[in-house]
Amino acid sequence: MKEINVTGQKRTDLGKKASKTLRKEGLAPCNLYGLAEQDGKPAAMAFAVPMTELRKIIYTPHIYVINLVIDGESRTAILKEIQFHPVTDAVLHVDFLEVNDQKPITIGIPVKLTGLAQGVRDGGRMNLSIRKIEVKAPYQQIPEHLDIDVTALQIGKSIKVGQLNFEGLEIVTGKEVIVCSIKMTRAALSAAAQAQA
Repeated sequence: MKEINVTGQKRTDLGKKASKTLRKEGLAPCNLYGLAEQDGKPAAMAFAVPMTELRKIIYTPHIYVINLVIDGESRTAILKEIQFHPVTDAVLHVDFLEVNDQKPITIGIPVKLTGLAQGVRDGGRMNLSIRKIEVKAPYQQIPEHLDIDVTALQIGKSIKVGQLNFEGLEIVTGKEVIVCSIKMTRAALSAAAQAQA
């Protein structure tokens, strides 16, 4: 997993009004859910990050381990959740999750299809059903993407999550979820019809 540095500052004013003021100043309100617990739940630290810093981690297909530097104090985290404005798509709020070497994390990893499927060569169309697969592992073992070889995939066939296995990763996404499939196209149908004629 790639690493990236993000700098922010703690915020003491909480609530809607304070968050609105932050956004006007080009800052995004964020929470870091830490390893320390408060009443049995992860304790949250409120801070703000400039939108310019967040763009590097939000508008990208990559997943990152983020070195958060908040008021000079360094924490290792991953992006947990982003709230967007329903109309303008502006970032309203970002949640980060603190990670360490011992505790496994659950995260969605982008799927990357490799090879030219036999079904595509025969005129079918590749259909990617899910873009990410949820896995659980210590953060150092998490790859940037999951390579799935589709070379042998035929028309009408699919690859399900249950057929996949990645060393050192526990797959959390349901076994019956279809990752990709090859659909019959009109061209392939007419070619098959001509072959039978």
